[in-house]
Order: sequence, then C-alpha cells, then structure tokens
Amino acid sequence: MAKKDPKYYLVQEDILPEAILKTVMAKDLLLKGAANTVNEAVEKVDLSRSAFYKYKDKVFPFHQWSRGKIVTLALLMEHQPGVLSTVLNIIASVKGSILTINQNLPLQDLANATLSIETAEINRDLEELLRIIGEVEGVRNVRLVGQN
Repeated sequence: MAKKDPKYYLVQEDILPEAILKTVMAKDLLLKGAANTVNEAVEKVDLSRSAFYKYKDKVFPFHQWSRGKIVTLALLMEHQPGVLSTVLNIIASVKGSILTINQNLPLQDLANATLSIETAEINRDLEELLRIIGEVEGVRNVRLVGQN
C-alpha cells in the first residue's frame, strides 16, 4: 500500500493535548542547551520518554515550521500616510524578503493589503513579527493567510 502524504494543520496551542505541548517544550530545552539529553529535557517538563519519541518528529513550533517558506499576510490598515511604509520597514529590519505587495483602494478610510514574504533569512519568530506589525499605529488587523 502506498504511503499517503501527510496533511498539516495550524491549530492554537490551547486545544493541544498536554503531551504535545510538553514535547515542544522539551525540544526547545534541547535546542537552547538548557538540557543536554532527552532524559534531562523530559524530566524538566514532566513528560515520559515514550511520549516524547512518539511526537518529536511530528510537532514543531510555528516559527520553526514557517522558516524558509513563503508566507502571505493580510493587513487591514487605516488610510493614512506611512502605515504601509512602516510595515515594510519592519519586515526589512528582520531580514524578511518581500516578494509581492497587493494593496486595494481605500474604502471608508480602510485599505486592505496582501504581502508575500520569503522567510529564509528572517531573524525573528513569525509570531513575534505579526505582533510587532499589529502594534503599528494605523494597522487594524494583521493575519497569516497562507504559506508554501
């Protein structure tokens, strides 16, 4: 029987089982050098080794998974000078490479824009980048709408 290609889902962490969350935490401890062995990492997060090995190759933090990909962001911005420019400067400052920009004409003083960004060289977590962009004065909403 031919093996099916795996399907991937993006889910919020608050609905994940505790074992999966602890697996991510243990992997993070190993990656950052806060634990030297799997035994040490799973002990620190109170997880069994069998659960760790069951999930370790199947679960990744979003920022790791999105690295080296092309992501598409949708923005809702107030129609005022400099908002899009500020967003573009933020993306450039974290070494994101902007591939496409599509901006609609403003309606009722709000404009939609879609940005495609190459994340191979990005030096921040994508979650953090979205938070920073969301805090820009004039940005009403920013969300990830796709990746490849």
